[in-house]
Amino acid sequence: MTSVFTHPTTNAPLRRVGDFYQSDDGSRFPLINGVPRFCERENYTASFGKQWNLFEKTQIDRESSKEGISARRLFAETQWDPALLDGADILEVGSGAGRFSRVILQKTAANLYSIDYSNAVEANYRNNADFGLHRFWLAQASIYEMPFANNRFDKVLCLGVLQHTPDFERSVVSLIAKAKPGGEIVVDFYPIRGWWTKLHAKYLLRPLTRRMDHEQLLRVIDRSLDPLIVCARSLRRAKLGALTRFLPLVDLQTIPARLSEAQKREWALLDTFDMFSPEHDHPQKIDAVARMFERRGAKVTFVGYLEELGGTAVVRAIKQK
Repeated sequence: MTSVFTHPTTNAPLRRVGDFYQSDDGSRFPLINGVPRFCERENYTASFGKQWNLFEKTQIDRESSKEGISARRLFAETQWDPALLDGADILEVGSGAGRFSRVILQKTAANLYSIDYSNAVEANYRNNADFGLHRFWLAQASIYEMPFANNRFDKVLCLGVLQHTPDFERSVVSLIAKAKPGGEIVVDFYPIRGWWTKLHAKYLLRPLTRRMDHEQLLRVIDRSLDPLIVCARSLRRAKLGALTRFLPLVDLQTIPARLSEAQKREWALLDTFDMFSPEHDHPQKIDAVARMFERRGAKVTFVGYLEELGGTAVVRAIKQK
């Protein structure tokens, strides 16, 4: 039986044979822990596999209303109306533990095709496999070699990912390729807002921390977290909040206020590890990213910062015919 997946480099159709997906030329891709793998299981995204399998529930909305934290972010960035997504084919690139996968599956009647390059797909599978295979297809794959045909999707979504890929513009090209003519692509990324962007503890310390053993780094962050939180809050009370950028700690202002203190600490631990552990972290000027879309055949419909989401940079574009 032919599957929804295609060979990631030749685009040949694949069929499910036992615990493999294979093509007529003999290429085989294994199904491991419920998820097909179209790339090596361990790669430069190992830190993300570590964090999302460890913190697999931290950012998952538990509420049934649209007011969940992840739902609010998704719909603020995309401006999608869930009622208009019935039957739409959505490609999600870089799904992590599945926080946005779950929102799409819960709030819409769209068909979701989701990939991540890390073994975080296992956390996504545990979080969302209950939606079944009739409208949710999940795989481990590279943004540069996705197991889906080009010109396939009504919507392409890539949140929290592009800055962590080796080649930002090549990643944009890969996303555009998968959208149908007239299809929409929505991305967010870390912005360069001025010369001061990289004058920050993250960029000053990352040359060291990204080479540390992930277990060791997590232990160091966990031991340091509580005094750093006290220090950050003290600086803000003293109206010296600008100095918090030099603390090796996520900006606490970006953590949702509605969480309990224990949840805030867990979120801070996750986000601080996320700051210091990735192999790649390449912030971009927002206008430069808009130009990447335009010169690659996509008309930009929105470019801007969402200050209510911590200044996240968002670009929305429509693939031209």
